[in-house]
Amino acid sequence: MQRKTLINILLILVVLSFFVTPLGYHGKVLLNRIFSFSPEVIAPDARDTLAFYDWKLKDADWNFINFERSKGKVVFVNFWASWRLPSAAELQGVQELYDRYGNRVDFYIITNEEQEPVELFMEEQEFTFPVTYLIIGEKTPLETESPPRSYIIDKSGHIVIDQEGIADWDNKSVYSLLDRLIEE
Repeated sequence: MQRKTLINILLILVVLSFFVTPLGYHGKVLLNRIFSFSPEVIAPDARDTLAFYDWKLKDADWNFINFERSKGKVVFVNFWASWRLPSAAELQGVQELYDRYGNRVDFYIITNEEQEPVELFMEEQEFTFPVTYLIIGEKTPLETESPPRSYIIDKSGHIVIDQEGIADWDNKSVYSLLDRLIEE
């Protein structure tokens, strides 16, 4: 067999592995992470304000909680789904952000999935951030469609970041923004 033919066969096998093996899943997650960028901050004069805070959710223990407890605080909200590859790619950065700011920022990492598959996903990925469950049919102050979608809300209720799609949350510009919002 010629060297060129062997190289072509190996290349085809590598490409196929991205479609039919677990290596492919992890490779796609890695590629999504590599090509994600820092979210864009909304200019102060263009920021929307939350219409309301009275929003019911469920915590990881399946107890009702109210988003109103975060009024007057800096809040990070992320809508995700374990079955969506971009969500899986983004959540590692969310975990890093939570590890750094979990005691100074209120985190709502929200899914509309059933509890059992979410717990399995969290365990497999070794995520420790608190999961919050969306109550279907409950009126929400934020757009919840097409996860991943994330928001950073300041103490006055202004939406500082509205990020549709994957973003890199583990970077200096996000840290700088959160530090500034916490100090205000």
